[in-house]
Parts: sequence; structure tokens; C-alpha cells
Amino acid sequence: MSRTVAVIGGGITGVTTAYALAKRGVDVTLIERHRYAAMETSYANGGQLSASHAEVWNHKATILNALKWMARRDAPLLLHPWPSWHKLSWFAEFLAAMPDYERNTIATARMAIAARAHLFAWAEEEKIAFDHRRAGILHVYRDRRGFERAAGVSRLLAKGGLERRAVSLLEMRAIEPALTGDFYGGYYTDSDSTGDIHKFTSGLADACARLGVACCFGQDVTALAREHGKVRVSMGEDNSVFDAVVICAGTASRALAAMLGDHVNVYPVKGYSITVQLDDAASRAAAPQVSLLDDATKLVSSRLGEDRLRVAGTAEFNGVNHDIRADRIRPLLQWVEQCFPDVNTRKVIPWAGLRPMLPAMLPKVGPGKAPGVYYNTGHGHLGWTLAAATAEMVAELVDKAGT
Repeated sequence: MSRTVAVIGGGITGVTTAYALAKRGVDVTLIERHRYAAMETSYANGGQLSASHAEVWNHKATILNALKWMARRDAPLLLHPWPSWHKLSWFAEFLAAMPDYERNTIATARMAIAARAHLFAWAEEEKIAFDHRRAGILHVYRDRRGFERAAGVSRLLAKGGLERRAVSLLEMRAIEPALTGDFYGGYYTDSDSTGDIHKFTSGLADACARLGVACCFGQDVTALAREHGKVRVSMGEDNSVFDAVVICAGTASRALAAMLGDHVNVYPVKGYSITVQLDDAASRAAAPQVSLLDDATKLVSSRLGEDRLRVAGTAEFNGVNHDIRADRIRPLLQWVEQCFPDVNTRKVIPWAGLRPMLPAMLPKVGPGKAPGVYYNTGHGHLGWTLAAATAEMVAELVDKAGT
């Protein structure tokens, strides 16, 4: 009889984990509180599969920017001043991880590169169409200071195995002719790509069902407990017992981990996106083909198919809050209007999601304190980029433990 494993969470990390386990012949049950897969943070993110964005945030520049921007409601990074124990403990651990900035950035780059092969292979094997575009990612800088700091980041990424090259203004225009504005220079990573996370995750969830995964949608986990060497998962009045559990529940992972005696200090960092519908030929011609990251505004853009432009970014430390605020959406719209003035922004869909961030900016992948308990969570802004690698890592651990 095969080992039974519950995977909690039907976003990108949960679905990739369920798939990696199912491919190993494990008896998997995927539990998701929403009616469908990928309905929260995996719904409308920036779209970038970006090893070039692997730099962790535990750097003095992040702290200085957060303090500088506190009075701006439209700031790229907004830290709400009122305290909570969760927020204070998170920032204390964030500061404690600053000495590991270089090591963690290199480790993240390596993980991002490893993830590509798995994700591309799964999409091909399962015939998942997700608007995948392999045109690279162009980081753009508006001043010399930002550009020169990026050179140091590029050296770290190179240690992780990623090639990212400096490009002049002339080269930038050749890579993305539609881009307008006053820039100093850029860095281009031709091995990076983009795609629709919601389409991919939904397609892989369907593949999981074909492989025999029991997909329990619309089920909220209310309690977890170790019991006689197994794990009891309570969903309302239903109680099921499994040989093991993998928690992939995003921002809910902290509370679920506490039920099992583990400290997983995930904080919900809110990000926003807009999806611009490119309904007319002029807008489709004026929108960028290559994915961008604007360092000054901390915004990213991805072309999803021919008729959509996704723009995303900002980071807001405000607890569990799903509100879509007009003053946080406005900078994204203004960025499109300034950088791509001929794109019609009459039809725009706004969205907000909570990134599950751990203080050291590395996901928690591996066992908890108790036997049979595993985690694959806390990927922050890089869930789409890292998930296929961490799913393989945790699936290998769970599979080995059962042999």
C-alpha cells in the first residue's frame, strides 16, 4: 500500500508539490480552501520567471528606502508604522539575516535556474499552454548609482550560475523598441522568461487529477495534529489521517505550522498588479514584447499572449489585508502611460495578492520538528520562479522517508 500524503494549499507551490509527489507514485490528496486552484497569490502576479530577480532584500538599501518612503502612500515599498508582534518579530529576524545577504542571493539564483528545467518539462509533458514567452528580462536603471549597484548584484548572480549582461541605451532600444523614457542603462538576462502563473497552475492541477491526486477544493483546514505516528487533518467535520503532510499554504502556513509545534514566520507582503487589455491593434503594437523590471519604481511588466500586458509590483507591510487601494494602483497605470504612451489604458483589471515572505527571503523547504511534517512555503516574490525546484526538493525528501 502506497504512502498517503496530504498537500495543503492549491497555489503554485502546492500544485507543483502534489504533481512531483504523484509522479513518484505517492498517494496524494491536495487540499485547497478555494473552489479552484491558483485563486490567491498565484492568480495575477507579475508573470516573470526571473532568476535575474534573485537578490534577497536583506540589504541596507531596502531599510533606507523603507524609511524614506514611509510618508508616501504611493511608495514602491510601504511600511505601515503601527506595530504588531508578528511584524516586529519578522523585522527582527530580517535584520538578523542581513549578514547572509550574499550567500542567500547566490542560493536563490541557483534554485531559480534549477526550477526552469522542471517547469518547462512539465508544461511540455502535460501540454499546458500558459502564454510562455522566452524573450528574456530587461532590467532598466534611471541613474548611474542604480546601474552601478546592479553590477555588484550581477556578480553575485554569476556566482549562482546566471549570466546577466550590461547593455547600453542603444542596446536597450534594440531589445525593446517600444520603451520610452529617460534611462541610464540596463542589464539583460536572455535566459529568463515569462508566463501566466494562473494558467500554468490550473493546467498542472488538471494533470494532478489525471495522475490520481484527490483534489479537495473548497475545503478549509481547521486543525492539524500528530496522532499515533500519523497526521490528522481536520476540515470542518471531516477528519482524515495521513502518513505525512506538506504545508504549502502561503500566508496561512504560519498558523498551520503553529498547530504542529513549528515556527514558520511567514509575513503577508501585499503586492498589486494591473492587467491591461490590448484590445486594439495600436495598443498591441505599442506594448512591450520583452519583460521589464524598472529599478526606480520596482515595477515589472510581462506580455501575456498578444492581447494582455501585466504590470505588477510594490510591497506593502500591512498584515492580512486584501483591499485594492486606488492610490497603490495609480503608480502602475502611470508607469504604463509614461513608458508606453500609445497603449490604451481604458480597460484595466486591478488585483492585489499577499506574498508569503520569510525574514531571510529563502523558502522553508523540508521537514518540521515532528516526523511526517514537511514544508514548502515562504517563497515571497519568487514563488512562480522557484516552485518547480522546491517541489522536487520536498517531494524527494517525502518519498525517501517512506521507503
